Amino acid sequence: MIGHRPSATPPQPPPLRHSAAVVHLRIVTPADRAARVVALLLASPATSSLAHLPGASLQPPGDLVLADVAREETSVLVAQLRALGLEQDGSITLDSSGTVLGDGARDAERFAEGAPADAVLWEELESRTSTGAQLSFTYLGLMALATMIAAVGILTDSIVLIIGAMVVGPEFGPLAGLAVAFVQRRLDLARRSLIALAVGFPVAILLAGVGALALRVSGIGPADLAPISHPETIFISDPNRYSAIVAVLAGVAGMLALTTTHTGALIGVLISVTTIPAAGNIGVAAAYGDWTEFRGALAQLAINLVTILVACLATLRVQRAVYVRRQARALRRHGPLPFRP
Repeated sequence: MIGHRPSATPPQPPPLRHSAAVVHLRIVTPADRAARVVALLLASPATSSLAHLPGASLQPPGDLVLADVAREETSVLVAQLRALGLEQDGSITLDSSGTVLGDGARDAERFAEGAPADAVLWEELESRTSTGAQLSFTYLGLMALATMIAAVGILTDSIVLIIGAMVVGPEFGPLAGLAVAFVQRRLDLARRSLIALAVGFPVAILLAGVGALALRVSGIGPADLAPISHPETIFISDPNRYSAIVAVLAGVAGMLALTTTHTGALIGVLISVTTIPAAGNIGVAAAYGDWTEFRGALAQLAINLVTILVACLATLRVQRAVYVRRQARALRRHGPLPFRP
């Protein structure tokens, strides 16, 4: 056809490239320290998308510095920034949900050793465990509800209810908080974690026992508590060597899930340990006056708490050792940490 032009070939999309997992840093710094903050970030190959906005911060007054940092090197750089005293008259904000498309971010990620999914953001871990280890109405409510669900599961011999109680229970938070407190020498966090455990379990056990007694007196619950009446859940008050083995494995898995990006594994950790069911069994056994089962459930609870804590602590020490080596390498690259004027 006269005048007909063949249609132009549509543009081809660029080849797909992987995105970089980075942490967004937002730093408010006094103007007299801004140059050192920028120099520190520029000196690290793990940094990309660096921006400096003089006078942009109104409260507190100062400069605003923005940067994307490879997740593996974030805590190392933040430790150097904290040495400048920015926490006192500035701020450091970490946003770990960063996904960036760009060669600069990919180069920063390649520089950092290891996989982003394995990196521990120690500042984020402190914040997360501080919240989970706090004695609050929500924490006590979940402890009590989970333990009472477990108590009903024992009375009805229902594995489904036992699993449900494990998922609801918030007891791993204070245990993880205690491990973090030991490794980082945080007396305040250790105190909060111990208070949460020391108050939460007795209150939950007491309420579970009162509830079980009310069910027994009203005739809703079984007349007695014999092993033959709940064969599917009798394992809760019958600890053995496998109880300790599973608790150790769950403690390691739980700490790995809490300190990295694999937080979904925490559900499996909660389901694999019998701390909450043991607490519920203690209350039920006391309500029925079965002191043999009471002692067995108490032993199960003690085994789980101690071994989970030891496993969490051992895992965290290994992760901390890796972080300390990263810090040492940063010191060799960039010299000593800057000091606050």
